[in-house]
Amino acid sequence: MKLIKTEDAVGHVLCHDITQIIKGVTKDAVFRKGHVVKEEDIPVLLSVGKENLYVWEKDDNLLHENEAAEILYAISADENMHGSDIKEGKIELIADVDGVLMIDRDKLRKINSLGQMMIASRHGGFPVKRGDKLAGTRVIPLVIAKEKMEEAKSIAGDEPIFKLAPYKLRTAGVVTTGSEVFKNRIEDTFTPVIVEKLAEYGIEMTMHAICSDDHEDITAEINKMLEAGVDMILCTGGMSVDPDDRTPLAIKNAGTDIVTYGAPVLPGAMFLLSYKGDVPVMGLPGCVMYARRTIFDLVLPRVAAGVKISQKDLAGLGEGGLCLSCEQCTYPNCGFGKGV
Repeated sequence: MKLIKTEDAVGHVLCHDITQIIKGVTKDAVFRKGHVVKEEDIPVLLSVGKENLYVWEKDDNLLHENEAAEILYAISADENMHGSDIKEGKIELIADVDGVLMIDRDKLRKINSLGQMMIASRHGGFPVKRGDKLAGTRVIPLVIAKEKMEEAKSIAGDEPIFKLAPYKLRTAGVVTTGSEVFKNRIEDTFTPVIVEKLAEYGIEMTMHAICSDDHEDITAEINKMLEAGVDMILCTGGMSVDPDDRTPLAIKNAGTDIVTYGAPVLPGAMFLLSYKGDVPVMGLPGCVMYARRTIFDLVLPRVAAGVKISQKDLAGLGEGGLCLSCEQCTYPNCGFGKGV
């Protein structure tokens, strides 16, 4: 930094806060460290007794914190979010639509490992609302080497670190299985739970069938729904290793590609996910009917947003995949589903 006359400070970056004291009115920083001095600032600076200022020496190899913050924002945000005003090298990312926040965790970790800059976000894979704060970016020093920011841009590449996937799926078919329901021995209490959870994401159950445990009947109903063009299919019950539970076989015989039968999540270990083309076909274990939060709550938002889920994605749910069944449920503001 260097010492210059205040009248010569236009365009320079302040190295310290400038405090203004007006008796009985205010005692606060009239200009913050990092402020770029403008012509209209000169009279104000002189009025608070600043004849000379410490400023950063201009260097073509350095960027001001706000310039660098704009770079961090550019490599972080997609078209479904916007940035806050820049303040002291910090920009926040705000959601423009309802949807699911997806994060390239590898890029995020690498950029945060560079030093002198940071990006902090909420957990990825969870639903957010329009107007929600998604992440905050900040450059730590007042000025940073251009080379450092070029390195961050290189890590990010052509795709942003954060993507906000809006909900796309609108219809669902539900196949309720079980001879006890099919033969009216008990009331179907599973389907109402599914309908309620679907409604959270604007999805309507447009087809519904009740089947016995005959796997051929279940397959036939799945195929009818696929032909009708529903956006997703959910088969409830019949997911255990009991010999009468034939839902996994029925889903397989519908020609689906099985992603996984079983997931490292409790409740929900017997969950099945498959796809027929782009249509997700799921087998939901009985816990979805009675437990407040299960594997279905972790998967449904992503599916609703059209995010293709892989076996690797599901395997990553193991850490954080244990619901503690708290007396007062605060999901999603808890650790359930929030692995590293």
